[in-house]
Amino acid sequence: MAKQELELLRELMKKKGVDICLIPTADSHESEYPGAHFAARRYLSGFTGSAGTLAISADWAGLWTDARYFLQAEAQLKGSGITLYRMGEEGVPALEEEISARLPHGGTLAYDGTVVNRRLGIGMRRSAEQKSGRILLEDLPGEIWADRPPLSSEPVFELDIRYAGQTRTDKIRRIREQMEAAGAEAHILTTLDDIAWLLNLRGSDVPCNPVFMSYCVLTLSSVYLFIQETAVSPELRAKLERDGVELREYDTFYKAIPAVCGGRTVMLDSRKVNEQVYGALKPEQSIVDCPNPSELLKAVKNKTEADNLREAHRKDGIAVTKFLYWLKKQIGREEITELSAAEYLESCRREQDHYLEPSFTTIAAYGPNAAVVHYSATKESCAVLRPEGFFLVDSGGQYLEGTTDITRTVVLGNITEEQKKHFTAVLKGMLALGGARFLQGCRGINLDYLAREPLWAMGLDYKHGTGHGVGYLLNVHEAPNGFRWKMVPERVDSAVLKPGMVTSDEPGVYLAGKYGIRTENLLLCTEAEKTEYGQFLEFEFLTMVPIDLDGIDREEMRPEDIDRLNRYHRQVYETLSPYFKGEELAWLREATRQLV
Repeated sequence: MAKQELELLRELMKKKGVDICLIPTADSHESEYPGAHFAARRYLSGFTGSAGTLAISADWAGLWTDARYFLQAEAQLKGSGITLYRMGEEGVPALEEEISARLPHGGTLAYDGTVVNRRLGIGMRRSAEQKSGRILLEDLPGEIWADRPPLSSEPVFELDIRYAGQTRTDKIRRIREQMEAAGAEAHILTTLDDIAWLLNLRGSDVPCNPVFMSYCVLTLSSVYLFIQETAVSPELRAKLERDGVELREYDTFYKAIPAVCGGRTVMLDSRKVNEQVYGALKPEQSIVDCPNPSELLKAVKNKTEADNLREAHRKDGIAVTKFLYWLKKQIGREEITELSAAEYLESCRREQDHYLEPSFTTIAAYGPNAAVVHYSATKESCAVLRPEGFFLVDSGGQYLEGTTDITRTVVLGNITEEQKKHFTAVLKGMLALGGARFLQGCRGINLDYLAREPLWAMGLDYKHGTGHGVGYLLNVHEAPNGFRWKMVPERVDSAVLKPGMVTSDEPGVYLAGKYGIRTENLLLCTEAEKTEYGQFLEFEFLTMVPIDLDGIDREEMRPEDIDRLNRYHRQVYETLSPYFKGEELAWLREATRQLV
């Protein structure tokens, strides 16, 4: 049975002569976690995952999402009348292909031009042209959404130089140097993390990402920041203006584009700039289409940021380790649910200085729920933890000193030999990648096999990347670095690894209906020795939290695996022990004991 919201949209589509309406998971800035104001896809489908595209016609609806959400989407779409399209699976048509097939000759395809990026828009226009159809750039879901949440406008704050490590004027100068090298005279920025990094500002308009609703245009002589007036204090406004940043109202951005960009060669990234921006540019405008220069610049953390990140992970290590101690001691003594465990972990983080918020919604998954890669517990569905099996916790925090992301799989009681073998294989892969030494010029695709080899040897795999880039008090998922065994162009995570980049290392095993295992540390890329063969690089573990020794099959560990684990646990103990005492310290000592 179709949802009532779908039927309301179909009635509006009929009135406007629309044959297919496209609704992506996006805001006007290509944010990974759009705010409530932009949650049209969730409103219409009921699917709560962070990635997916919905398409609707009079007698059909389909939702495309990736392997992380197959199980979740299947459950949440049940009874909605929406067909699940499992992206990347054999025989599953791509979005553009299916729309081309379903759009009638001369038909109309509609979507909100402010939430569809240019590259997706090109594909949709191609689909319409194949049927001699037309594109209608209108926000149809917004017209039926009676109680739509307003656009967020939380206060913006300045990130002090002791955290940023570089002034905004220096960052602006570096961007302009790249603009000039590319022959560009204006640069349009619509991605919130790039704008926040460039101007050393942070906010809270997007859940878990400390960014603010804004657009930015740089020319070789001016900087225009389009932002909601209520979000900026008079003091901060004065500081920005002293640094040459002219503030304009957020909702005037599209109208201002012709004036501030007219006659200039414009640099932009069509993967991120939306269709409405292109509509505001003149047809004859000269465009340099390339990744935003800030994407790579902010991925390479400076010394101040790297030092602060070590401090952030020390604090986070204290919080997560206190949580693990509590969990191990209290399991079987009191009722603990997935949600109450996540709440306790959050309370441990809130005790740390300069903690702001989670860096993403905590994944707290017991037993079979952990086989759902991006599982999200609810009051109706959350499981009660028992003193047996595995409990997977994937969580992170935003601190003034940086962003954290960690996964630990905890043994709550008896586990099988199969579970131990799988736990050990995941651990071996994580440690092997973290211990890699490689020549400068390597990409994540060159190293991913180190994490997967123990699993591939057993005929196992996981359907997600091994690692993603992590921002500095910004997005927990940040291009352009990552670990992946094959190229996935839309992920944009295959950049050459450089010293200063932070990347997650998180292999896993997921057996539907049984259990899931993932172990994750964050890695800081650093310089190793330089020889006649070139500059070698290596990784430093930033994450400082014990790995559950109760899950290890000692017979599956090679001498090099044991050495890597022991060296890591020595570092964890040395880093955290000064902040523990009594029973907690004794537990930490035992949790990081040397494996022989």
